[in-house]
Amino acid sequence: MSAQPEIRSGEQLDAFRRETRQWLEANCPAEMRQPVVEEDDVCWGGRNVKFKNDAQRAWLERMAARGWTTPEWPKAYGGGGLSKEEAKVLREEMSALRCRLPLTSFGISMLGPALLKYGNETQKREHIPRIVRGEIRWCQGYSEPGAGSDLASLKTRADDKGDHFLINGSKIWTSYGDKADWIFCLVRTNFDGKKHDGISFLLFDMASPGVSTSPIRLISGYSPFTQTFFDNVKVPKENLLGELNKGWTIAKYLLTHERNMIGGMGLGLRVGGKGSLGQLAVTNLGLAGGRLADPVLRADIARFELDAHAFALTMERVQAEAKAGNETGAMSSMLKYFGTELNKRRAELMMSVAGVDGLKFGDGGGEELAPIWLRTKANSIEGGTSEIQLNIISKHVLKLPGA
Repeated sequence: MSAQPEIRSGEQLDAFRRETRQWLEANCPAEMRQPVVEEDDVCWGGRNVKFKNDAQRAWLERMAARGWTTPEWPKAYGGGGLSKEEAKVLREEMSALRCRLPLTSFGISMLGPALLKYGNETQKREHIPRIVRGEIRWCQGYSEPGAGSDLASLKTRADDKGDHFLINGSKIWTSYGDKADWIFCLVRTNFDGKKHDGISFLLFDMASPGVSTSPIRLISGYSPFTQTFFDNVKVPKENLLGELNKGWTIAKYLLTHERNMIGGMGLGLRVGGKGSLGQLAVTNLGLAGGRLADPVLRADIARFELDAHAFALTMERVQAEAKAGNETGAMSSMLKYFGTELNKRRAELMMSVAGVDGLKFGDGGGEELAPIWLRTKANSIEGGTSEIQLNIISKHVLKLPGA
């Protein structure tokens, strides 16, 4: 692991901000400064990536070359090596120029932090640079048909065959499982003793013989999920992350990052490319005396935007504490719960503002709100249900008796 980035003075940070702004202005294509509307506006990378246009490819390549797809990851593995202060400056300048994220990746938001913490040097050097460059797309193999909120009851098994494990079982709600290159997967390697103690954490190629996926169609008509099946899949022993039968520790650590990522949905300012709530309301309903005519809707939007700003500040504080070495722990459950509720409220208000126009559904247009509104209903389920998050909060944050 490389040394920690040095803390810069105020003058040094100002200079870094100027340099960053100049670089972004010169290197972020105009097409990459537009709101995300269509699904292919988001770049997921991967070995079979199909870029929407040359601008999307160029933006990823330029940012990855600087390590700015993962600005705070160590330079030794291709990351940017920035301090938390510098990374904040980068985020602010990208936001000011309306730069899109060059890469969206479960490798970045979930697996990468676990690899950096628990991976051996060979695993880090094999996988992390490819994640940074967007050359590999990951999916998550956690939930099973009989193990959702009670994840530790998982039954997918990995039998020791000497130089490899033999995997049999299935996972469900595998986001983009049909598009992923590799999977990080929880498997049972010991069926004796406590259920949490016999779980291991494996990494393997989705192109391995015996791996197959089946799409799960949602009410929104959009299908990011699959059920994933493993039929005598051979996985080399060197693909074990961490210790044998100690995967639950890694799984919990990764879940804090997943919940932070899902909670971050509450920070979004646009739905379907339509802009902020206030902008949409003015466009659809107009003004009366300089204000929205409907006082109830006006109050609801104001209340939502205040909550969204407060949540953004809370997210920033928790991220700063995490980067200072403090584990987020149960705080991630608070962020996940409130962030997903906030995202659902946003979609509800968008539908209220749009009125009859919001009911448009099924023609595949990028401006449709109804499918997005329907999709948000799953936010409080994925990554751990809201009920489970509230139990965690009551026990580990509020310390309530009997929780």
